[in-house]
Amino acid sequence: MSDHVLRIFSYLPNPRVWKALIAADYLGVTVQVLGDKPKNLGNWLWDFDARELAEEEKTEDSPHARVSRRGFSGALYKTDAFMRTQPYGTVPAAFSPDGDVGVFESNSILRAVARSAPDANGLYGRNAMDASRIDSFLDATLVFGREAQVYLLGIDGISHELHGRMAAAFEFYLEGIERALQHAAYIAGDQVTIADIAFACDVSQFLRERLMRSGLAAASLPVISENAETTFPRAFAHLSALIEEPEFNRYLDDYTKHFRV
Repeated sequence: MSDHVLRIFSYLPNPRVWKALIAADYLGVTVQVLGDKPKNLGNWLWDFDARELAEEEKTEDSPHARVSRRGFSGALYKTDAFMRTQPYGTVPAAFSPDGDVGVFESNSILRAVARSAPDANGLYGRNAMDASRIDSFLDATLVFGREAQVYLLGIDGISHELHGRMAAAFEFYLEGIERALQHAAYIAGDQVTIADIAFACDVSQFLRERLMRSGLAAASLPVISENAETTFPRAFAHLSALIEEPEFNRYLDDYTKHFRV
C-alpha cells in the first residue's frame, strides 16, 4: 500500500509545488515529489514513474519525443500515459498513488491534498459554503498566477503591453486580498486555509520580479511590486506572518529573504 497521498513531477524548486507540500505538512500526510531544475527536465522521461533518461534514449525518433511548449526549449520526452493523465502536458503534474488519475494546475493539486486527509481540520473550510468561498480565492489566485508566469518568463524582452496587463492583474488581486483581511484574520475566515497557502506561494513567486530589475530597466519600466508593502499593508503583513509559520517557513524562508526585513 502506498504511503503517500499524491505523487508530483515538476521542475524544482517550484512555489507551485510547495502549495501541496505546505498543506501536506498541516495535515500530516505525505506527498512524493520527483523532478529537477528546469534546464534539466529535457533529460527526464515525463511519466508517473518519471526518471532521468540515458543519453542514447534522447533521440528524435523516440516514441516519447514531443515539441516543447510554455517555458521550455528543445525536445521533451513524455509517455503516452503521461499525456493521457495530463492532457495539457504541463508541470507540476500530480498523480494518484496508483498513477491512474492525473491532477493538473497547482491549485487543483492543492485541493487534492486537502481532500486526502480524513479530517482536513478546516484547511478546506468547515462546510460546503466555506469551501466555495475558499474556491473563489483559489480561482482569483490562479488568474493572477497565470499572468505572473507569463510576465516573469518574458521579463527580459518585456513589452509595455505585458507590463500594463501584469500591473492591472497585481493591483486587482491584491486589492481583493486587502479587503478580505479587513474583516478576518485569514483570507477566507478565522483560520489558515488553502486560500492562504495559494496566496503566499503565488505572491512570493511574483515578488521575484524585484530580482529581475535589469530587464525592466532596459525597457524603462518600473518594478510593479516596488512599493507594494505600503500600498497593501494588510496583505503584506499577512504574507510575512504566514512565512514565519513552520509549515510555510520550511519552503519559503530562503526563497523570500530578498524582500523580507
